[in-house]
Amino acid sequence: MIRLEKRPQPSRIWTVATPVLAVALTMVAGGLMFAALGKDPVVAIRTIFWDPLFNEQFASYSRPQLLVKAGPLILIATGLSLGFRAGIWNIGAEGQYIMGALAGAGVALALYPLDAWFLFPLMVLAGALGGWAWAMIPAILKTRFRTNEILVSLLLVYVAEQVLAAMALGLMKNPEGGGFPGSRNLQHYPAAANTELIAGTGMHWGVAAAFIAVIAAYVMLTRHMLGFQIRLAGQSPRAARFAGVNPNALVLICLGLSGALAGLAGMFEVSGPAGRVNIGFNQGYGFTAIIVAFLGRLHPVGILLAGLLMALTYIGGELAQFMLGIPAAAIQAFQGMLLFFLLGVDVLSNYHIRLGRRRVA
Repeated sequence: MIRLEKRPQPSRIWTVATPVLAVALTMVAGGLMFAALGKDPVVAIRTIFWDPLFNEQFASYSRPQLLVKAGPLILIATGLSLGFRAGIWNIGAEGQYIMGALAGAGVALALYPLDAWFLFPLMVLAGALGGWAWAMIPAILKTRFRTNEILVSLLLVYVAEQVLAAMALGLMKNPEGGGFPGSRNLQHYPAAANTELIAGTGMHWGVAAAFIAVIAAYVMLTRHMLGFQIRLAGQSPRAARFAGVNPNALVLICLGLSGALAGLAGMFEVSGPAGRVNIGFNQGYGFTAIIVAFLGRLHPVGILLAGLLMALTYIGGELAQFMLGIPAAAIQAFQGMLLFFLLGVDVLSNYHIRLGRRRVA
């Protein structure tokens, strides 16, 4: 008989080892999946993890794209991790990402063709407020009516997608676009464009914001009273109440911060790599960031590394689709395996596995 026995304290060794083991198991299971699809598993894994960085045929394009893909993932995951640590589950970052993009792009398009230095900072503010406002819906419903923030935030993603489609086909539609859906290209609007800060590196303001968010989150969690309250609420809600932590205020703060960072990620994306509002603007970053947050152990530095790893699977996955003909759905399943194995192996951090014979009555 196999049974689980709870550890007195979480194992530090397993806490560090589980992400590494989860990645290794993902490679093994992913290799089996690729073999079932008729592809060489070794070549497929090499194409995803090695070629984008070290194959000179692709590296000149792939290396800058690593930061481009990692920026929004790190920014969103950092915000999500604050709530997750406190036991507040924002699953709707994808919707907040969309609304932040719409708010930021809306400012630029409303003021077109204004060429002023303050336009981009105004877009940044609008993007953060757009994501924050969308996150406040589940936050207020939870604090006032005790609704489930998981369901409300998730369902609001589909509402945001419909708003995105309506904007791309209606209010934000490019009047010079020949009837095609989508807004003006913000990359052609110098005052609103999120251009590279260092040419050829992929480093833009969104990536810089992601690094700043990681540093700020680390300082807050380790040096600020709010960080202590977040950690205490997640570890022992009852002790947090005795310590004077206001659970409703914590819900508003954590959901607000995660929504604002997701909105910023959307704004930086629509004004930079994506360039314009269109129906297919959202790339699933809000959902993938959940994997990044847990793969990084809800720690800012871990999230930074996990974001880079997940960005590598995005770039390598696209390369594998092009070079090996692997279906996009298989790449998405491969990414999902990371969270699956991480959650499965994470049991070992809190439990011993005990083997023994079943007792006979």
